[in-house]
Amino acid sequence: MDGESRHDPEPASALTAGWGGSAIILRCGVTRPPKMTDPKVPEGADPDAVAGEVNGVGWLMEKRDGGGNRFTTANRLVYVEVTVPEGSDDSAALIDLAPAIKKAIPEGIAD
Repeated sequence: MDGESRHDPEPASALTAGWGGSAIILRCGVTRPPKMTDPKVPEGADPDAVAGEVNGVGWLMEKRDGGGNRFTTANRLVYVEVTVPEGSDDSAALIDLAPAIKKAIPEGIAD
């Protein structure tokens, strides 16, 4: 992942993975981020939350307190969250993950 070796966070779980000394963390089955569903926040009104797509996977990007970004899949039956620290190449991580997400998680709207 982005040239980093796998190093899963503790405690171990089949729903989490980490790379680069756990600097990049993936979590499956997270809840829908509030910024993804709040009808009172018009699209583009929050500079800390931006929607986009990378290699066929939709993402909500949110800036994290203390630096780095959190990405949550959109339009998939399960939400997957990826946190990337400040200074890492966000796009490389999302490009690396796109094939696995498309293969494992069908398109649709999660509950």
